[in-house]
Amino acid sequence: MGTVAALEKLVPVVLAFGCGVLLARRKVVPAESSKAFSDYSFLFAVPCYLFGNIYAGDLGALFDRRAVLGYAAAAGVAVLAVGLVSVAYGLREPRSVALRIMAAVQVNTAYFAVPVFITLFGDATPIFPILLFQVCVLSLLVISVMELGRSDTPGGPVVRLRRAVTASLTTPLVLACNAGIVLNLLSVPVPRVLLDGFAFVGDSASPVALFALGLHLGGFGLDLRATTREELAIVAFKGVGFPLLAWAVCALVFDVEGAWLTYLVLIAAMPTPQNLFTFAQRYDVGVDLSAALVVKSSLATLVLLPLWLQWAAA
Repeated sequence: MGTVAALEKLVPVVLAFGCGVLLARRKVVPAESSKAFSDYSFLFAVPCYLFGNIYAGDLGALFDRRAVLGYAAAAGVAVLAVGLVSVAYGLREPRSVALRIMAAVQVNTAYFAVPVFITLFGDATPIFPILLFQVCVLSLLVISVMELGRSDTPGGPVVRLRRAVTASLTTPLVLACNAGIVLNLLSVPVPRVLLDGFAFVGDSASPVALFALGLHLGGFGLDLRATTREELAIVAFKGVGFPLLAWAVCALVFDVEGAWLTYLVLIAAMPTPQNLFTFAQRYDVGVDLSAALVVKSSLATLVLLPLWLQWAAA
């Protein structure tokens, strides 16, 4: 795939995202309304999309063992590397280290990867195994460190941790994915009219999520001159280092090739997840850093995606 073809595929992504930025900057649509659009996408449209596609999909092809294990191994190496570098540079507070690991290794699936994959490939189901890995492994790691490090909520550490884990595993996104798997495996018939309804709503997930992200970033603003060396290092690792690491581990160690290798490299190239800022606010750690990383990694991804798409396909 040439550069021009890659750019053409990303035109809908840039259009939906750019429209949100423009309308927020001109104050035509309040930037604060991005939360409503994001909630619609995250809590309803994306779960509808994933449920319908997983229920009707081939689970054997969806859960490619080598691909998932390869990505998990790459993420494990990245977690270890970011943690060691953070400690080497003087960070001793576990929650601060966990926040930086989340920023550098986790990816924005629901708000960025899903709409981009729908636009590029017409299918976002390859993201599902990685989404579950993030929720069931990476997010639980971060939540565990954060919850065990706070003392401002009722209950002991075990109670707080159990409450946080339960909340993470019962999001509409995870419930929809698991329901799709169970009904698929049991061959439970779902009425066609219901599946058509899920498809109708799911088709809106991509543009609405990107529009919401554009509104959020357009209202937040961007000051590149104020970018710190730490922000630059994390954004560079997220946008360049982690995708290269994912390619090296998956291709050279786990012998992943073809479409799955392209998927994994592109997933790794997705920006820092929006919920990093939510975590930072909830646990009162690195709030300003988190906001800056969400914005700047998202813009960096838009610039780098055509290059990654062309390179991964080659």
